[in-house]
Amino acid sequence: MQQTFLMIKPDAVRRGLIGQILSRFESKGFRMVAGKFMVISEELAKKHYHEHEGMPYYHDLITFMTSGPVFAMVWEGENIVNLARLMMGPTDPERATPGTIRGDFATLVNRNVIHGSDSIENAEREIHLFFSDSERINK
Repeated sequence: MQQTFLMIKPDAVRRGLIGQILSRFESKGFRMVAGKFMVISEELAKKHYHEHEGMPYYHDLITFMTSGPVFAMVWEGENIVNLARLMMGPTDPERATPGTIRGDFATLVNRNVIHGSDSIENAEREIHLFFSDSERINK
C-alpha cells in the first residue's frame, strides 16, 4: 500500500477548510494513518522546501508556511501519490479545474491551500521530516 504526505496550508486552516478537504480523500477511499495540527518552525520549513531555495518566491514561501498552523498528514491507498496530485489540481489555481481542491478553494498560486508529495521518493522524505514511525498507524 502506497503512502503520501499531504499538508493543509495556513490559508486553508484560517478559512476552516480542513474538514472539507479531508472528506474528499476519505470519500475517495484513502485512509489517514497520521495527522498533526502544528505550527512549522522556520528550520522545518526550510528542510521541507529546500529544492526551492534561491528562487525569487522562497522567502515568501517560508514566511507563509510558518505564519500559522498547518495540518500535516500521511495518507495511504493504491496509487495515492498520483491520485492525490490529481485531486489537488495544478499549483496555479487559475489552471486548476472546478472539482479539484485548488480549483474549488485556492485563489493565488502562492496561497494554494494544500501541499502533496510529487513522487514516492519525496513522499518518503516528507513523511519522515514530519512524523516518527511511532506516530503512524500501521493497522
